[in-house]
Amino acid sequence: MTAQPTQGGQAKPSESLLSIRHIRKRFGAVEALRDVSLDVRPGEVVALVGDNGAGKSTTIKMIAGVEQPDEGEILFEGRSVRMNGPADAEALSIQTVYQDLALCDNLDIVSNLYLGRELNRRIIPGFFRTMNKPEMEKNAVPVLRDLGINLPPLNTLVSSLSGGQRQTVAVARAVLWGSKLVMLDEPTAALGVAQTRAVLQLIRRLADAGVGVLVISHNLSDVFEIADKIVVLRLGRTIAQYNKSEVKPEDVVAAITGATQEVTQA
Repeated sequence: MTAQPTQGGQAKPSESLLSIRHIRKRFGAVEALRDVSLDVRPGEVVALVGDNGAGKSTTIKMIAGVEQPDEGEILFEGRSVRMNGPADAEALSIQTVYQDLALCDNLDIVSNLYLGRELNRRIIPGFFRTMNKPEMEKNAVPVLRDLGINLPPLNTLVSSLSGGQRQTVAVARAVLWGSKLVMLDEPTAALGVAQTRAVLQLIRRLADAGVGVLVISHNLSDVFEIADKIVVLRLGRTIAQYNKSEVKPEDVVAAITGATQEVTQA
């Protein structure tokens, strides 16, 4: 079957797309996660915040299948699941964009979008095959357009792109194949003002298209611009969950730093 890019599936906004319940994880003597719980609904941007070492990246890795929890439960679309590797998460339509973006600088944009899913055509029947880039571009462009993803010509080398454009390519690759949940680790780190604005707008458009988005960020200005819900981790625990419309930045800072000890649920 030929790989075709698709948009993320819609689900009832009142139902949780992802739920993690009381996740714990230990690496030797280090207890990285002591009690983490959170929910992400379709069409919702959830920001995961906390100091370095709070457990944010480990939490993402649990959901992405890179690591497995020692205790607790992960539910996806209401069903208990266990990801034994990244392929299991991808099979559930969960995609992760890490800070390093995992792009191939020596390839053009369309080749990065289709990395691992390349379409081929036969030049000499039975002997020689090459990538069918025209067909790849033809399939990708309508989906990118519908999601409001603006990129340079798809034959542009990734090595020539700006930081914001590279981030956009990585996000586009994550959502091109019908992803239901996209996780982003510090998506605006090291970006300029204009590039940051473009990436934040893209994140909101993904949510508006029905994709659930989980974002790790240290930038509370970005968080309050795009998030619907804010989950605070401290020392491996979910310490607070807020609806963005009902909380002030100083309350989130207090939860991050430990000035408030009470666990708050949104």
